[in-house]
Amino acid sequence: MIYTLTLNPSLDYIVQMDQVHLGELNRTSTEAKYPGGKGINVSQVLNTLGVQSEALGFLGGFTGKYIEDYLQSKQIKTNFVYVEEDTRINVKLRANDEETEINAKGPTITDENLQELEHRISNLTREDMLILAGSIPSSLPSTIYEKLVKLCHQNGAAFVVDAEGDLLKKVLPYQPFLIKPNHHELGDLFNVTISSCEDAIPYGRELVKQGAQHVIVSLAGEGAVFISKDVCYIATVPKGEVKGSVGAGDSMVAGFVATYLKTRAVKEAFQYSVAAGSATAFSNGLCSKEKVESLLPQVKLTNQMEENGHENN
Repeated sequence: MIYTLTLNPSLDYIVQMDQVHLGELNRTSTEAKYPGGKGINVSQVLNTLGVQSEALGFLGGFTGKYIEDYLQSKQIKTNFVYVEEDTRINVKLRANDEETEINAKGPTITDENLQELEHRISNLTREDMLILAGSIPSSLPSTIYEKLVKLCHQNGAAFVVDAEGDLLKKVLPYQPFLIKPNHHELGDLFNVTISSCEDAIPYGRELVKQGAQHVIVSLAGEGAVFISKDVCYIATVPKGEVKGSVGAGDSMVAGFVATYLKTRAVKEAFQYSVAAGSATAFSNGLCSKEKVESLLPQVKLTNQMEENGHENN
């Protein structure tokens, strides 16, 4: 079973406006509310692609119940730890071709809440995969990712981490199945500026040396890079109208995992990953399977391995 973990989920309130006038009354043209949080997004895209998962994390209050009811209505399994305070509400304001986000702090997570989550993670086995994605609530220790992946490592469960900075660096010794920094996050890790796919390759290889089994580096419209011990690919990205960036990276993770589990081929999984990320960027909300597969032919891969000229799966 695939499990997704969202430590700091949200109810995302998405507001579309023609213009914003600060200090005045503003009216929306459209509005919507969806469950938010990177792990929750991964579960939704996996579900869209026909792969079952179970969503873990912390929920609370009326907002938490809305999120759980929403996911269950989509036939997505949930096993959240309930906390006393309400799950946060994040506002996504879209106007003047710009996207402004107002993210709330989130509820307090008690030691008892955390212990309950750790117990659930400790029950994962070699047959399972845990996808950890997103930020850590301020009431949790910054070492929580490291602690949870250590439990996975001890029990033989595969895990994926989509996080940045020290959160990402500290999990590398435990050999994550996949990590997915964007080029800004990768540059921050090594104190460099990364402007192209070619720039990203040596640093992605360094992450593999430090323990990652597979690395995807996304560079928005410039493409994406896939690196593992034996292969390195650069992908072009499809052309289209970008409607929003929320969930695009999560869709890449879901697309890779879903395809890899079906094919065991990293080349096809990476290609599908890029198509999934683009499909979400070109959509209002998360991608549909039809949108992903319509973009798939536009994703062209180039093998970058210097040691040999043939393509490997």
